[in-house]
Amino acid sequence: MLERAWYSGAGWTIVLRPLASIFGFLSRRRRRRLQASAVELACPVVIVGNIAVGGSGKTPLLLSLIELCREANLNVGVVSRGYGGQATQYPLEVTAVSDPRECGDEPALIAQRTEVRVVVDPDRVRAAQHLLAHYPVDLILSDDGLQHYRLARQFEIAVVDGTRGLGNGALLPEGPLRERADRLAEVDLVVINGAGRFDYPDAVRYTLAPGRLRNLKTGELREATPEALGTAEVNALAGIGHPQRFFDTLADLGFDAAPTALADHAAIDVALLSRLSAKTLLMTEKDAVKCRATANENCWALRVDAQLDESAQQRIRASLTALVKNKIGKPTWQSGEINGS
Repeated sequence: MLERAWYSGAGWTIVLRPLASIFGFLSRRRRRRLQASAVELACPVVIVGNIAVGGSGKTPLLLSLIELCREANLNVGVVSRGYGGQATQYPLEVTAVSDPRECGDEPALIAQRTEVRVVVDPDRVRAAQHLLAHYPVDLILSDDGLQHYRLARQFEIAVVDGTRGLGNGALLPEGPLRERADRLAEVDLVVINGAGRFDYPDAVRYTLAPGRLRNLKTGELREATPEALGTAEVNALAGIGHPQRFFDTLADLGFDAAPTALADHAAIDVALLSRLSAKTLLMTEKDAVKCRATANENCWALRVDAQLDESAQQRIRASLTALVKNKIGKPTWQSGEINGS
């Protein structure tokens, strides 16, 4: 109910403003304290995060950044808090066969899709130090962590959902913001996920492009069309920050989907999975990593990719390369050198 109020313009949230003021004061004090003792690493750190709670599309963008790093011949590693994971020991190295119950769903997905070095730890500094101690890494990408100020960073990317934007623009709990909206003016790059009313000066926008469907039981790949699956009437499951985006994508592909929305990172009960997969079930990749052991042949995962236009790719690739080359400081495109201005 509260999240719906943030994004629908409900007026009653103003009663929470005193709590939001306290939250803002405490978060600003926390930031000053952590930045005063921030840990600098021996290689550049890029944060991919947001200022609003809930999903904004960080993981698809991070997967795209990994590919851009590879194209630039950069050895990249990923650190993450591992939200939802319950490991008994940290730092934890994540591989393509890691159990998402230990490492979290997003790190498991990143490792499966990219096979880069992924380390999870609630202490991202310790995770990054582990990466540097054991692997030749040119650049570290932090999956989330914009507010993890103990980890010094050379580049910040803030991702914003183009449809939902910043909601009512208020701090928690009056609104969805972890930090005030003017925090966006401090980051190096604002990236907007998808079309919508939200816009920001000099921001990059990407779209989520659906790929093929993968069967969780057999690994078979099919085109994401009702004709390829033999039916348009399916069940759909999404435990992500904005489930409706997934359901809308299925509708655009021609499916008549009965939706089941779960909270972001929610565990998927075996009984629920069994009930929904009595007929064809489509789910997000992030949910699919949690269902490998219990899925049947009716379970399919839809791959999605963040699509950046060529100018945005060049801009970001040049920025990441400049970070590695210079080690410290702002990337040269901000001063206009790469854009030729």
